[in-house]
Amino acid sequence: MAAASTLSLALTPTSSDPSLPSSRHRSRLFLSPLSHNPHFLSSQRSRSPPSVSDEPTSSSASAAYSSLEDWLKTGNYNFLSNEELLKLQSLQDFRYRRELGIGSLCIRVMRPDETDVTVKLLSESFVESMKLPDWYLPLVSYLVKQYLFERRAAIPHAVTLLGFVKWKDGGGGGGGGGGGEGELAGTVEICFNKRGANDSPPTPTPPKDSPYICNMTVNKPLRRRGIGWNLLKASEELISQMSCVREVYLHCRMVDSAPFNMYTRAGYNVVKTDSILVLLLLQSRKHLMLKKLPVPTNDLELEMSGSDPEHVQVGA
Repeated sequence: MAAASTLSLALTPTSSDPSLPSSRHRSRLFLSPLSHNPHFLSSQRSRSPPSVSDEPTSSSASAAYSSLEDWLKTGNYNFLSNEELLKLQSLQDFRYRRELGIGSLCIRVMRPDETDVTVKLLSESFVESMKLPDWYLPLVSYLVKQYLFERRAAIPHAVTLLGFVKWKDGGGGGGGGGGGEGELAGTVEICFNKRGANDSPPTPTPPKDSPYICNMTVNKPLRRRGIGWNLLKASEELISQMSCVREVYLHCRMVDSAPFNMYTRAGYNVVKTDSILVLLLLQSRKHLMLKKLPVPTNDLELEMSGSDPEHVQVGA
């Protein structure tokens, strides 16, 4: 598998306090999943560094989010409908577990107190894949943190997943995070519908009313161990539970053969490719890829996906 995916930043701050989600998700951070898009920082306005004084900092902070009530205290969720509250509960309960050669992998929704370790993983991935000098890292980290704060407003219509590995031999690769769950191995973002979509996604533009997988990266010491594949599978499993739409989109850079092969093996097909004119904007050409997930086959799966048999979009 290729090195970690690359970020594409386009930032337009919309609120003076990043701890309060904005009504419109104008801050945009895109990582074509395990692919590369070298467009960087198309717009930025000056803004004071994000305040995280309201974020838990102790190693046991994850215990603070053990209930839906505590989860709701971490964001502006006062106006969620009953259906959205049920989806929020489903997100909190979601677990994807697999046994790998190196140990046990658990993928779940990122908790608010895990923002810093996620920022570190994403920022280092961007700087590495773009071959930027190390002095870019603080700026990139600031932008990524701002993006993650503001994307909270999209929950439960979009969410960030984290994967943790608990090593068989008790060792580790230096990724940190996770506490008793193990070491942070990777992350991926999912947009379930139009309300969770970013205002300006990368080109070729995917339909905003369809699920979209993006911002995937794997901790460098843990690459080529099946973690990227399982992040993809976990994303598809969660989409099947959270959305009745079966068409799932993602981007892949044309030059990234290993990720492209992985997506093809997983059932994704190219539906559109960037024009050669994007090279004039110093961007790499990308494929937009599509997979049609299987239709739920029993009442339990239909109930979990919140869909009605007559309204399920049947894949060809």
